[in-house]
Amino acid sequence: MERTELQYYFETSCLDLKQTLESGQCFRWKRSGDGESYIGISGKHILKITQTDGGAVMEMNDEAETDFWLRYFDCETDYDSVIRQFSADKVLKEAAEENRGIRILRQEPFETLISFIISQNNNIPRIIGIIDRLCENFGEKVTSPFGDMYSFPSAEKLASLSADDLSPLRAGFRTRYILDAANKVNSGTVDLEKIYGMSYDDGKAYLKTITGVGDKVADCVLLFAYHKTEAFPSDVWIKRVVAEYYSGGLPECMGEYKGIAQQYLFEYFRKRTNV
Repeated sequence: MERTELQYYFETSCLDLKQTLESGQCFRWKRSGDGESYIGISGKHILKITQTDGGAVMEMNDEAETDFWLRYFDCETDYDSVIRQFSADKVLKEAAEENRGIRILRQEPFETLISFIISQNNNIPRIIGIIDRLCENFGEKVTSPFGDMYSFPSAEKLASLSADDLSPLRAGFRTRYILDAANKVNSGTVDLEKIYGMSYDDGKAYLKTITGVGDKVADCVLLFAYHKTEAFPSDVWIKRVVAEYYSGGLPECMGEYKGIAQQYLFEYFRKRTNV
């Protein structure tokens, strides 16, 4: 890791910004005009990150945010080692090698929960639109050298709102689910911090006490917020992949990294079918 003023160069062969930030696991990143950089926000932290040949350059408001962003981009996980582990399965080996730039982001739990509630029966452009409107209407404005953005609203803020207040979002049936999640988190009925210390199974059952949270949403939250990589989010597309290649069960070489394998496989087959 090479340091300059308010910049850090992150050297790795396993980070492709487009593959990671446009993979459907996050919705708050915008590609800049140069096509090589992305600007995003998490909490009240804004980052500009630029792809380089051997990694990425991160630019931020305050160098004290460096550890936050290194954790966000999951710099603790040795993706080269994970990919070697996957090489025992022919299909997974090819999928991992082709998409080795995908990383599992470590996102804030409440934002991730609401984002994937919004994602149900939805497409990515519409998900992004709803989330942008949610943040612009109810988040806080955050300034940076890279432009102003809006933070994700807190559970307390959303719990104070009504369905009518949320009507500008055009979230449809998801509005009721958003409010239920916000109220349960704000009241402490669901304590999102506790999930860090739970097993995958217990965390999944706990999240499913929120109205509108089923297996897929729970798995996405467990994977993309809590880094419980045994989670294997399964939508219609992934079910087809499993039926075609792994009808007898997922390969043992996935081990504790089923969620990372799922990301590689989804992208690998999406490219081949133009999904």
